[in-house]
Amino acid sequence: MTRIKVRELVWDEWNVEHIKSHNVSQQEVVAITASPIYHKRAHSGRYMLVGRTGNRIVSVLVRRQEVGIYYIVTARDSDKKERRRVYEKEKRK
Repeated sequence: MTRIKVRELVWDEWNVEHIKSHNVSQQEVVAITASPIYHKRAHSGRYMLVGRTGNRIVSVLVRRQEVGIYYIVTARDSDKKERRRVYEKEKRK
């Protein structure tokens, strides 16, 4: 699997408000994109990064704009399947 290296996140008014509607803060998104537990390719050239912020497991959907520069599409609490994969990855460590 190719490692995603996020150097910069692109924020605008829309995505800031959108992640707030999912009760996710910008700081949580920054923490997860800096060191995701795992990531996978999503539809339409997007990537999903999943990680922990404290006890919370959050999924962040990003779209690549340039090398290392990603636009935040959305962020939300991870679903059951995503959480299970995090638990499996953590168990292997």
